[in-house]
Amino acid sequence: MTAAITIPKIEGENIHLRGVEVSDLEAYYNFLLDDEMGRLTGSLGEFSREQTAAWIRKISIPAEDRVDLMIIVKETDELIGEVVLNEMDPDNRSANIRIGIRSHEHRGKGYGTEAMTQMLRYGFEALKLHRIHLGVYPFNPRAIHVYEKLGFKRDGVERDALYVDGEFHNLILMSMLEDEYRALYN
Repeated sequence: MTAAITIPKIEGENIHLRGVEVSDLEAYYNFLLDDEMGRLTGSLGEFSREQTAAWIRKISIPAEDRVDLMIIVKETDELIGEVVLNEMDPDNRSANIRIGIRSHEHRGKGYGTEAMTQMLRYGFEALKLHRIHLGVYPFNPRAIHVYEKLGFKRDGVERDALYVDGEFHNLILMSMLEDEYRALYN
């Protein structure tokens, strides 16, 4: 069994990333209720405050297979989203990455790019991962643009992976390898 990963605090220029705190319940619950964020990420479930509180308790404890960090705007100390490394596979040194930013007023300001950059650094440098991968839907072109700008490469497509509003949607699979990261960020 692999040891639990310490939940880091990562300082960026405009944001910092930190573990979730019990006092984040209301902000995190509102984050989960953001319809546009849910649609863009394919997160179609509904969450109660009680479920959200239970989830916060779970992800506040260091785990061996995931690192959940809240995205906090430095200027306002506001929780605006999360960036997560999950599905960690220590044998293959790989992990999935996902991100969500709440509310249109926080999107398009570079917070997501900064959060992804910081989490990629943490994954490749601190955790010594070899591969970080993600999935994104074609109806989220802004995210696709950011991922490509960060250096992710398209691996393929999972056809008809999401059924929503009477339509099937593909899932674009993307990844970055440690040598690609080092070529771009070192």
